Amino acid sequence: MANPWILWALLSAFMAASNDALTKKALAVHNEYLIAWLRLLWALPFLIVTLAFIPIPLIDSIFFLAFLVALPLEVTATVLYVKALKTSPLSLTVPFLSLTPIFLIVVPYLILGETISVLGVIGVAMIAFGGYTLNIGQARKGLLAPFFAVRKERGSLFMIGVALIYSVTATLGKLAIQHSSPLFFGITYYSALACAMTPLALLRGRDERKYVPPRDAIKASILPGFCHATSIVAHMIAISLTQVAYMISIKRLSLLMGVLFGYLFFKETNIRERFVGTLLMIIGFALIVLFH
Repeated sequence: MANPWILWALLSAFMAASNDALTKKALAVHNEYLIAWLRLLWALPFLIVTLAFIPIPLIDSIFFLAFLVALPLEVTATVLYVKALKTSPLSLTVPFLSLTPIFLIVVPYLILGETISVLGVIGVAMIAFGGYTLNIGQARKGLLAPFFAVRKERGSLFMIGVALIYSVTATLGKLAIQHSSPLFFGITYYSALACAMTPLALLRGRDERKYVPPRDAIKASILPGFCHATSIVAHMIAISLTQVAYMISIKRLSLLMGVLFGYLFFKETNIRERFVGTLLMIIGFALIVLFH
């Protein structure tokens, strides 16, 4: 039997990929701000119930500082995330989440002169080549055409922005967890995110509410909300059972699942090269996270 943390990490990965696919389906007919907000609202009951069964840790000013600095960044990332899902194929958006560790090691290298391990360099190269492979069909237009193709795919650009923001919020989240607990932070953070998204969703989604019955959007967000909540709880449980680097490396299998869902449910094309590209990016991700 696999270690329990692996099962929790795989559950988190599957639910995250399912959340993306179900959210993309809902975004086909609904406003992205409303869906992003509603899936968080549906997650709240599951998160609050979980909060009743965990010990409440002692928290301090550092927890609140990290929490409050990360929250507006998380709102921005959430909006960009759903815009990416709405704008472009799953198989050309979710793989770019694997860029987060590159930002986590390259920025300190450029600013502070911190060194990168050999395996870290190999990991960066594999992620870059994986990103190239996602659009390798464009290579007939020129050797660098697959890289340039990313610029034309707005969803890919949005997700690259998400990966950059996540490199910051991941650091702040780790600091907050050190001054609380994984489950407590995850539950309170995503509950606060739902509250922070409320005015934005009501303002930017007002046009849809004039023409589409609100209950339609609410129904469309139930399953994404359930998957989102389950992914969060499983994520935090897995982190509490093993090292963060190991857990995140397993969870990033959600990217492969997302590419597969793109093919199965949205009939996305060129799936073989995107699957290979995503696999290369995940391996590169694992090399950076595990050996940097």
